[in-house]
Amino acid sequence: MKWNIGDIHDAIADVLPGDAAATIHDGEVGTWSEFTKKSNNLGRFLLENGLNFGDKVAFYMRNSAAYSETLSACFKARLVHVNINYRYVDEELKYVIGNSDAAAVFYHAEFSEYVASIRDRLPEVKLWIEISDGDLKLDNVHDYETIANDGSGAKLDIKRSPDDLLFIYTGGTTGMPKGVMWTQNDLYTLMSRNPKVPAPKSLAELAGRIAKMKMHGPRILPACPMMHGTGMISAIAALSAGGAVVTLSNKKLDPQAIWNSVTNDKVNSISIVGDAFAKPLLKDLQANKDKYELSSLKALVSSGLMWSPDNKEALLELHPGMMLRDSFGSSEALGFGSMETGAGQKARTAKFMKSENCTVFSADHKPIEPGSGEPGFVALAGPMPVGYYKDPKKTEETFPTINGVRYSIPGDWCTIEKDGTLTLLGRGSVCINSGGEKIYPEEIEEVIKQHPATDDVLVVGVPDEKWGQAVTAVIQLEEGKDASKQEVINFVKQHLAAYKAPKHVLFHETVYRAVNGKSDYKRVTQYAKETLNLETA
Repeated sequence: MKWNIGDIHDAIADVLPGDAAATIHDGEVGTWSEFTKKSNNLGRFLLENGLNFGDKVAFYMRNSAAYSETLSACFKARLVHVNINYRYVDEELKYVIGNSDAAAVFYHAEFSEYVASIRDRLPEVKLWIEISDGDLKLDNVHDYETIANDGSGAKLDIKRSPDDLLFIYTGGTTGMPKGVMWTQNDLYTLMSRNPKVPAPKSLAELAGRIAKMKMHGPRILPACPMMHGTGMISAIAALSAGGAVVTLSNKKLDPQAIWNSVTNDKVNSISIVGDAFAKPLLKDLQANKDKYELSSLKALVSSGLMWSPDNKEALLELHPGMMLRDSFGSSEALGFGSMETGAGQKARTAKFMKSENCTVFSADHKPIEPGSGEPGFVALAGPMPVGYYKDPKKTEETFPTINGVRYSIPGDWCTIEKDGTLTLLGRGSVCINSGGEKIYPEEIEEVIKQHPATDDVLVVGVPDEKWGQAVTAVIQLEEGKDASKQEVINFVKQHLAAYKAPKHVLFHETVYRAVNGKSDYKRVTQYAKETLNLETA
């Protein structure tokens, strides 16, 4: 079966009760009936106002019901979603809109100042649509609510294709953001895989299964931004299973708001990005364990960042009725491996059971022998992106053909055990070369996080005459706690080889994580170089 997500949404809308929830934003429920009408109206408006099949639509938006509605509209109208990091302003913003060839831009009113500063330099954009609670902030733009609510809401009479595209723009660790091109069929095929349930053989079978559910589909809360892959794919998964996307308007991670939403909105699953989310959620739950009703919560799912055993086990002690799932993937590859931890099980960090399509290669493209301890890069065959938009060179590098098989190789390194377990070492692009030794920042970060004074930490390499690069830890201390540079160095040496211990230890109020919780190594490296007077080195 070849899948188109627009077709899936149409089929689900035909079988679900109209009052079933599709979106829940700050407790306000948008039904599937309303969601279907709005997405159809939005899709029709775009096509009737200058956009053609395959045109790109940029989303400069925070988590909201509007994000889900517009995403579905693009699927239905055969238009291509382009995510924009809402922290981008001016040149970064202009770059993504221009590089993607966006023909329409949806933006929240709070970003109108930045839109105003660049839109005259983007004449190719035909439509600017503002999402506002009141009067429009800019002239010559369209009002989102008017478009979404005006019209019959009838289905679009369109024959769609499983090869219709969706873009995930990823900043990566170096260079300008790149648009990863997925076909809807390949993305849906990967994200809907469930070893416990055979895949449906037709759209009718999928709709029939959803119609027979005693409860409506899953309620998934992306705690991370939907403008990043983890949050967006979580939203698509919820809607494509006849469920609801639960969102919050908080501009920063608010653990109380998340746990309150689980209590009030009966959330079944939360999507997070490692310890950057898990640790604050745990702290609030420990402080208010009798405040929340968590019986609906069946899963906490993490992707894209390390998740420590201590935090996993503590969360399960407080709510043993859920499973914790670690997923190893990226914007360029879904499904390298995964690991589930339930109550009473020993939790592990950076350990994943390898998927059947995953191979670990050496630098010269030879398979690594399981159990050898030799590090290699992970490669995934099977459904994968078409490539990077307008970047054939990077496409060839990331999606090479090895021994006649096309692989996705984003650059993550690991070791593979005899039982097929992958131990993630880190992204090769941030690997530190110190004295000829390859050192992976994540390994050191996980040790320093165990120090009782550490709240968060990132590790980078800075220029060094003797070592080439010097391992440098930038640490955010727990409130009211203290540690010395030498104490941290000695602590690392107790757990790792001495050459991996930091040469520099800096303490700072923040470690500059991105809004999605991922490590902003570029910014941390810049801070470290400036602080150590190495800016010109």
